[in-house]
Order: sequence, then C-alpha cells, then structure tokens
Amino acid sequence: MWRLLYTVALGVAMPFALARLWWRGRTEPGYRRRIGERFGHYRDSTSSNLLWVHAVSVGEARASAELVRALATRFPDYEVLITCTTASGREALKEVHGESVRIAWLPYDTPGAVRRFVEHYRPRLGILVETEIWPNLLAGCAEFGVPVLLANARMSEKSAEGYQRFGSLMRPALASLAAVGAQSEQDAGRLRQLGARRVEVLGNLKFDSAIDEAKAAEGRAWRARLGRPVLLLASTRDGEEEALLSALLPWDGKLLVVVVPRHLRRFEAVAALAGSRRTRTLAPDPQDQIHLGDTMGEMDFYYAAADVALIGGSFADLGGQNLIEACAAGVPVVLGPSMFNFAEATRLAVEAGAAVQVADAREAIGVALSVLVDQERKKKMGASGRNLCEAHRGATQKHLQLCDELLSARARG
Repeated sequence: MWRLLYTVALGVAMPFALARLWWRGRTEPGYRRRIGERFGHYRDSTSSNLLWVHAVSVGEARASAELVRALATRFPDYEVLITCTTASGREALKEVHGESVRIAWLPYDTPGAVRRFVEHYRPRLGILVETEIWPNLLAGCAEFGVPVLLANARMSEKSAEGYQRFGSLMRPALASLAAVGAQSEQDAGRLRQLGARRVEVLGNLKFDSAIDEAKAAEGRAWRARLGRPVLLLASTRDGEEEALLSALLPWDGKLLVVVVPRHLRRFEAVAALAGSRRTRTLAPDPQDQIHLGDTMGEMDFYYAAADVALIGGSFADLGGQNLIEACAAGVPVVLGPSMFNFAEATRLAVEAGAAVQVADAREAIGVALSVLVDQERKKKMGASGRNLCEAHRGATQKHLQLCDELLSARARG
C-alpha cells in the first residue's frame, strides 16, 4: 500500500521533474540529453555479464572509482555499467573512466521505468553507493533476482529519523538488500534498526581514492608562481561564501582566497564576488583578493594549491562535503558545525589533529588565519591528514570481497 501511494506521488510529480531537468539544462546542457533513459528507454546493446554501479553525482563517482577499477580487474569477463543522476556526475564518470565502462542515467523510480532498466541490462549484481535507497528500484531488482549491495553506506542520525518516519515504505526496501557495507559502526547500527539485514562495517571508500598526481603537480606549480598564501573555500554552498568572506579581516595585500562552489550552476552568481576566475586567466593579478575556481573535477589541483582549506556545506545545515580529499593532500582543514554526512571522517580527522571543527564562519576564518601564519602547526596538521588517510585505506578490497561472495552465491543459486 505504501509503495503504491509513493508511486502515485511520483507520477504526480513527474511533470515538475521534467520541467526541472529542462530548467537546469540552461546552464548544464547534459540534463537535456538522453532524457529517454530517465524513463528506462536505453539504446545501447545488452550484455550477458554485466555489473552495475550507481553513483548519483560527483562525490559518489569519485568515491567509487577505485572499486570500479578493482571490479574490472577481478572480473575481466564482466562489463561495468555505471548509472548516475546529475549532469556533473556523468561528466565526472567520463573523466575518471573514459570508455572503459558504460554510463547511463538511472531511471526515475517508477515501476515501468525500473522494469525496463532491469530487463534491458539484466545485471548480475547491483552496487548502490552511499544512501541511494529507492523502493521501486529495489523491488524490481528483487523481482528479477538481482542481488544489490549498498556500498560505502552512511546513515546519519538526522537521516535515520527521516527514514524512520516512512518506515512502512523504507523498511521493506532496506530488507531487500543482499548486503550493506557500512562506513562505521554507528552507520551500521542505524541501518540495522531501519530494517537492513546483513550489515558489515567495511570502512570508507573515500580513503582509497587516488590523487590525480598531474593535477596536484599543476596546483603546486600554480601556488609557487603566485608567491602568496592561499585560503581555499572548498565545495561551498549557497550563502556560505558571503558569510565566510564577510568574516575576513581587512586585506593584508597578500592573501588570496580561492572559492570553489560545489555546483556548476552557481559559478556565475559567485563570480560577482571574485576579481578573477580560473577559466579566464592563468593566474590572478597581484591585486586580486578573491579568485573563482570555476572548473569541475579539479579538486586535486585546488587542494595542492592551498595552504588551508575550509570545507563547504558545513556552515549551513547541509551536512558538509568530503574532507578526506583535503586530508589526503596534506592540507590543514577547518570545518563548520554541520558535518553529519561525514560524521565518522570528521571525528577521525579532528582526533588526529588534521582538522579543527568550529561553531561558525567567523570562528572558522579566525582559525584558518592563525594556521596560515603558524608554519609548524600547518605542517603538523598536513602530515596528520596524510597519515590518517594512509591508516584507513582498505575499504575497496573489503567491498570487493563481498561482491565476489554475492556473485558466487548467485551463480550457485
């Protein structure tokens, strides 16, 4: 009954979903391409041996990259299909994997679209990255006998409360999962309480993400040419730039603030705050105080160029963005109060001395500026971040072992 009501609600919302695709396509044309795939209509050929990974957007695309490569190595007789939801995610998948995988849109979660998707591809195993729990999709996979693994799974206390309110809808979906690879014991406990059956703590795939050394080298060279300290506002969300920039002290004539918004669609709005932008100049002029990082897929460049990084999404009640990339690059990290989507990584980074979590934007700027002028502290925090990432590698192999087990069980069954 609850899934029927959910499906009816989706049907009512569909015209608005299509209008939103068209609207977002003004700044991101990818949203207007292959719209048929959103309804389960695919034009590519089928394969009898196919592994399916769903990575909703850029963060999941990069988090799952090492797992996808490991799957291709471990199962050379299988093709890999990766689905996504956002245009930036699709571009990130192309950049990371090129032509080595198939890429498609995940269909809307309606029974017909899901059925067409599963009938067309007939994957031997499905892997959903992080918290992609779609009731009709999971029901369709169960109907066709496709085992599904929820990989790198996280479930914050806030998200768990939301899922609990719709327990009659979400509990059967979670129960249908073949297995869950949780990031932490806390995530695992919440997922079990919500109905997931087989839950194992496998760690965070993001710790296994490889740095693009070419981009990092480019970033270090860019920073050396500047000859100025660089404060990075990384993956910022709406309203955060103004709050952080307004907390800065009067300009000292040296500091360069580099702002990299989380979403491409906000580049033009944030450009009004900046004196220069990466797509239009090789390097900012000496008098520039704010430089806009208006490129996608270059966080390794920006972190390598930075002296200190403030992580966006944490100064509004949005749960934060990935801080592990900054730690891996050896950049001191300053976090706002809202990091519930990365609670375990935040705890580990703060305890290791790689990050500082503060109450608001003003305190964040104060801490960042103090680290900038304290070379010993900056060096120590950077080393702590690298050591933290090295110590927590290994989630990819644990997930791969579970995938192997699920495939073997299906072959036997």
